[in-house]
Amino acid sequence: MATPLTATALLAALTSEGLTVVEHSGWRTHNRNPKGPWGPVNGVMIHHTVTSGTAATVALCYNGHSELPGPLCHGVIAKDGTVHLVGNGRANHAGVGDPGVLAAVVAERSTLPAPKGRTADGNTHFYGFECENLGNGRDPWPEAQLTAITKVSAALCRAHGWSAASVIGHKEWTDTKIDPVGFTMASLRTRTAARLASAPASGGATSPALQPFPGTAWFKKTPRSAVVTAMGRRLVAVGCSAYRSGPGPQWSEADRASYARWQRKLGYSGADADGWPGSASWTALKVPHSS
Repeated sequence: MATPLTATALLAALTSEGLTVVEHSGWRTHNRNPKGPWGPVNGVMIHHTVTSGTAATVALCYNGHSELPGPLCHGVIAKDGTVHLVGNGRANHAGVGDPGVLAAVVAERSTLPAPKGRTADGNTHFYGFECENLGNGRDPWPEAQLTAITKVSAALCRAHGWSAASVIGHKEWTDTKIDPVGFTMASLRTRTAARLASAPASGGATSPALQPFPGTAWFKKTPRSAVVTAMGRRLVAVGCSAYRSGPGPQWSEADRASYARWQRKLGYSGADADGWPGSASWTALKVPHSS
């Protein structure tokens, strides 16, 4: 269970995973928030679109149709692996589903119950990604697209500290849906788990010019490191300083207070703005490599 990522943090999480992302006009404020709650979020839901052609698919997912207004997801994953961001906030993608499935996702259980009930609001609790495919079992899934689906899943799990068990298919949420067709969700979770076991292969957080995220636990050990100095200088540069002197190499409460200001600037609040660095906020800070 977590506070939804801000638009800036969502973009940072995706690009840090090495994804090619296209931002469509107005996506940062395009949502269905007036119709119901958005968050707490508990997982990622994968769909297929039953469409062909990226431009038409993105337009449909952005605008919706007469019976279901857009956005119909947060992002569209095209055949070539490009991720098109079309919404941020509540989106019309999941609908109602089984509260037992939701409970299993919250608990990150390795096995989901067969969906039966239809009383839980999935649009509140899941990020939704539509994948361009006809959904007929014959339309191929290019490796570039499957890799992108894996990266998207891993990016959001990494940002929230979830395991791959937090990634589900629409067909696992409700017995009224069949998507995605053409690959198994078990195989996607296996790929996602493997990716989460290592650092992102490319993108902002692991660019040679930027410092990879050392992990929240590393900071809680009160390290003395040039990485802390580099982070502090970036916090000063983005107007989030709580320092009376420095910053220096020794992690301190001034570092934590400054980082909390940065988290609040990104839109986090409460326990998500406690000053302990997380993957998405670290990526957005763009700390230069200390060596």
